[in-house]
Amino acid sequence: MHSIVLRFLAEPSTVNFGGKVHGGTVMKWIDEAGYACATSWSKRYCVTVFVGGIRFHRPIMIGDLVEVEARLAYTGTTSMNISVEVRSGDMKSGQMAKTTECLIVFVSLDSHGHTIPVDTFSPETPGDIALAQRAKAHIEAAKANPQAPH
Repeated sequence: MHSIVLRFLAEPSTVNFGGKVHGGTVMKWIDEAGYACATSWSKRYCVTVFVGGIRFHRPIMIGDLVEVEARLAYTGTTSMNISVEVRSGDMKSGQMAKTTECLIVFVSLDSHGHTIPVDTFSPETPGDIALAQRAKAHIEAAKANPQAPH
């Protein structure tokens, strides 16, 4: 499986001081969806090694239906680059809007905590191919400037 969507309701326990869902809660959801996607792909325990380009577009309201979609974008030898998009909306209207997006990188580990190779992902659809190109561009930019935060 190279993608997964988690769906749930934003609960009052996730509220921040502004009355919306706390950004840290959204980042936890992103990590959980990314983990599920990476583990499903590699069939092994995985850990997060990088989260980059997180962008909060709009707040999530308490009571909103939330979708967290994690899609495998690109694989290296031992790494999995996963694109995560969070959408939310009012269930009565059925309208969902993008709230947050980012790129997250996982590695698969053996029983001794060492990284191990993962199967290569070969994108086939135009959307998956474009996503892979964006992930590769991000990797190349990071390699070109190792001192910059990425």
